[in-house]
Amino acid sequence: MSITRKATVFAVGLGLVTLSACGSSDSGSGNSEAESKTVTLVSHNSWAVSKGVLAAFEKQSGYKVKVLEDGDAGQAVNKAILTKDNPQGDVFFGVDNTLLSRALDNDLFQSYEPKGADRIEARYRADQDQHRVTPIDTGDICVNYDKAYFSEHELAPPTSYADLVKPAYKNLLVTENASTSSPGLGFLLGTAAEYGDGGWEGYWKKLKANGVKVVDGWEQAYNEEFSGSAGGKKAKADRPLVVSYASSPPAEVIYGDPKPTTAPTGVAEGTCFRQVEYAGLLSDAGNTAGGKALLDFLLTRTFQEDMPLNMFVYPVVEGAKVPEEFTKYGRQAKNPETMDPAKIADNRDDWVKSWTSLVLK
Repeated sequence: MSITRKATVFAVGLGLVTLSACGSSDSGSGNSEAESKTVTLVSHNSWAVSKGVLAAFEKQSGYKVKVLEDGDAGQAVNKAILTKDNPQGDVFFGVDNTLLSRALDNDLFQSYEPKGADRIEARYRADQDQHRVTPIDTGDICVNYDKAYFSEHELAPPTSYADLVKPAYKNLLVTENASTSSPGLGFLLGTAAEYGDGGWEGYWKKLKANGVKVVDGWEQAYNEEFSGSAGGKKAKADRPLVVSYASSPPAEVIYGDPKPTTAPTGVAEGTCFRQVEYAGLLSDAGNTAGGKALLDFLLTRTFQEDMPLNMFVYPVVEGAKVPEEFTKYGRQAKNPETMDPAKIADNRDDWVKSWTSLVLK
């Protein structure tokens, strides 16, 4: 999922979105006919949709979709909160379960239950009493490994959090900053779920002593530091372990040039944390009708089945099919770490503050 939820290896899809925005108005809040027929989606920089799917929605609804991308998920949420009284758009997509309480506590969204919400799988639903956000996709934040590196060094890849602090894996892992990056925060929460309130700090002390490298965001970690990615190979990266997604191996196959017959990267399934991404109608949206139509669209099977090969996430609507590439080259974690949103809300900021002092200083 955000899951940023997915970045430059998937960037081919992003161009399709910007094409739809060309020539559209900068705002949906005015009174002109052009403005009233433009609906603006604010998102992190991993939003993507097939050109034909988006065009079909625009034709059917009469709305032109404009997309504004605001960096990593954490950055996008923070900016949306800061601009909530004069929002950049009508719908926000990409707040996940690690940051959900921050958005809700700051009254970022207004209530709306989209058509088709009854088909969302129960395990992904949230805020059912007020319907301020709607689940759109899910994915697992996990450590990925470079298969070639471990084969060449005759070393078994790690399978758990506990493995990562062993001497055999010293100076091999790169992760994202938990204070600025959604996957970085998800990895921190996964360790908190695994080791508990009294144990996660001790774990990170060991991880730091074992040479973990921290960078700002997913794109840098995966495409510049990780030796197993296409980007990392070009950059001559030297870290064979990276915090990424369970869906990253299929992406490496699909966008490989030449396309490999098997995924060059694997997933350490004992290091996964389940992420769910949500969308909502912004509180002071200028085009509420267009925003509601767009949220309805995000729950259609057409969009849900289009997501996997564009944003490399899994659908949340019952009956939506997952492409063959996902099951052939990767899979969702069987037993990912999870955490109650209320617990995340109560502890996230304190945990991030402690993590920053412990790991970055």
